[in-house]
Amino acid sequence: MARDGHQEGRNLGAVEQRVAAAACATGQRPFATFIVCTRDRLRALAACIRSIEAACNACVRITSELVVVDNGSTDGTPAELRRIAAASKMKITVVTEPRPGLATARNAGMERARGRILVFVDDDCEIEPTYLIDLQRHYANGEQRVIRGGRVELGKSCDQPFTIKRSKIPARLSRDVHPGGFVLGCNMTMHREVADLVGRFDERFGAGAPLHSAEDTDYLVRAFQLGIPVEYVPDMTVFHHHGRTSRAAIERLHRNYSLGNGALCVKHLFKAPWLLRHFCWTVRSACGQAFGGARFDPELQLSHWPIVSMNLWGAAKFAYLVMARRGAPTEVQPISEATPGWERSR
Repeated sequence: MARDGHQEGRNLGAVEQRVAAAACATGQRPFATFIVCTRDRLRALAACIRSIEAACNACVRITSELVVVDNGSTDGTPAELRRIAAASKMKITVVTEPRPGLATARNAGMERARGRILVFVDDDCEIEPTYLIDLQRHYANGEQRVIRGGRVELGKSCDQPFTIKRSKIPARLSRDVHPGGFVLGCNMTMHREVADLVGRFDERFGAGAPLHSAEDTDYLVRAFQLGIPVEYVPDMTVFHHHGRTSRAAIERLHRNYSLGNGALCVKHLFKAPWLLRHFCWTVRSACGQAFGGARFDPELQLSHWPIVSMNLWGAAKFAYLVMARRGAPTEVQPISEATPGWERSR
C-alpha cells in the first residue's frame, strides 16, 4: 500500500507538471513571473535559477515562468542560459538588454513578463522552497494592490550582515520610516496592475546607472504617493549570497546607497517632501555621533557622516542630470508586453 501511495503521488505530480506546462503553452497568463537581472555572475545565477525551479516544482499547481535579463554579460552567461532554458521543465525566457543599468534591465524584464504577479529576485539570491506557496497565500488572502517584500537572510555566514532584512514582524511603510531598505529590491513583488499604475523604473537610478542605487526605493516612493501600500512580510524568504566579506566593501555599498537616497530627496522634493525630514534626522544623528552618540550601524561600525555627505552629493548629481537632460524620467511610460518575436524562450 505504501509503495502504491508513493507511486500515485509521483503520478499526480507528473500530471500537475503537464497541466502547468500546457497552461503556459496555450497562452494562459501564469500566476507568477520571476524576473532575474544578471551581469557576469554565471555561477550565482545558476544557483538562483535552480532554487526557483525547485520552488516551482514543489508546488506545480501554481503556474509560473522565469524571465532572465542578461545585461551585457561577458562571462559566457548567454550560452549557459540557452542551455539551462533548453533543459528546464519550466518556461524560461531569456532577454538580452545591452543598455547598462539594473533599472533598464528590470524594465526589459517587466515588458516580457506575462504573470499576474511580478517577482523581482537578484541573481545572487536563492529562494526558499516554500516561496511560491507563501506568495500565493499572501496574494489570495491579503490585499492585491500592494508592493510586497519578504524576508532576506544571509546566504553565507562569512558575508557581512548587510543588505538583509530579518524582522519577524509584518509592517507597512509610513512617512515616519525611511523607504530605503523597507522592502529590498532583491525580494520585491507586485501585482501587474500595480506595475501598470506606477510605471517603469527610473533608469537614472540603480547599479550601472549615474546614481548607482535606489531604483527600488524610488519605485516604493512613487507607489506610496499613489496610495498603494508597501508591505513587508516575514516569510517569502530569499537567501542573499552577496559575497561581501570586508568592511571596506560594505562601506562602498553604503555610500552608493546614500548617493541614491540623496537624489530621491530632490526628485521628490514637492511630491514627497517628508523624505527631507529623514535627511534632517540623519544630520541630527551625525552631530550626536560626534559627541559620543550611536553610529548608524554599531555592528558594522558604519557612520552617519558618509550618509550626510553622499546624500548631498546625490542631490547635486540629480540636479545636474536634470539640467543636462540626461536620463529622462521613465515612470510615466506604461508597461507593455513585448511581441513573441523579441523573446528567446523555451
